[in-house]
Amino acid sequence: MNQVVTPAALRQQQSRIVVRGLRKHFIDISRREQIVALDGIDLEIGDDEFLTILGPSGCGKTTLLNIVAGFDQATSGDVRLDGEAILKPGPDRGVVFQEYALFPWLTVEQNIEFGLRERRVAKAQRRTRVRDQIASVGLSGFERRYPQELSGGMRQRVAIARALVNDPKILLLDEPFAALDAQTRTLMQQELLRVWSAARRTAIFITHNIEEAILLGDRIVVMTARPGRIKEIVTVNLPRPRDVTSADFNETRRRIGLMLESEVQATFVATQGNAVD
Repeated sequence: MNQVVTPAALRQQQSRIVVRGLRKHFIDISRREQIVALDGIDLEIGDDEFLTILGPSGCGKTTLLNIVAGFDQATSGDVRLDGEAILKPGPDRGVVFQEYALFPWLTVEQNIEFGLRERRVAKAQRRTRVRDQIASVGLSGFERRYPQELSGGMRQRVAIARALVNDPKILLLDEPFAALDAQTRTLMQQELLRVWSAARRTAIFITHNIEEAILLGDRIVVMTARPGRIKEIVTVNLPRPRDVTSADFNETRRRIGLMLESEVQATFVATQGNAVD
């Protein structure tokens, strides 16, 4: 029987990622003004936790993920992984983007192997790890295929395998299934949960989709319209695998939908205002 992650259990876990007072602003050169993307983010993410982040467009979800990945730096505040400040990218964080970001001139096998080659991992070890990772995402038999020969779902499996083959502590996913059709998206959600459950690690998953956030997450961070702040953190007390047709699932979906409604409206009004200026 699958264990439900409760707030008490999460507090007892060692926090793998700790975010304190995070603020990020950009300068809009054309409008000559400062744009605050994130303002006062405080967050702790437990070891092996699957955290989903949900919010309206432009609320800073991807900015937060990029700071955790080390691709961007905060204006102020502190982000730590296992007690160490995050200042740059590293192999301890695997990132999967919305766009597949695969090298079209490399095969499936070569794309997955790329990071290991860059790190100068021994050839025999590389082959073993790549072979095992290909099998884990269900791509055995496609090792010599090129990205253009694969479906969208299969390309995203390659991207996930490429992130996981380095055995990262943290898996960061930025709307990885947004470009997929509904049926493929459902299959990929199930595949991701299967892979994550087999080798538990901390995962942060960005999405606009409420159902996806509930289906995948142990907790859901609901963000406000820009400047992005944490409006509420919802613990999903539903056993896995989750039934999207159940009364409890739909009640959670309704509750989160109500939380987001005013934030989406605020984003719409701000966008209209900028268009008039």
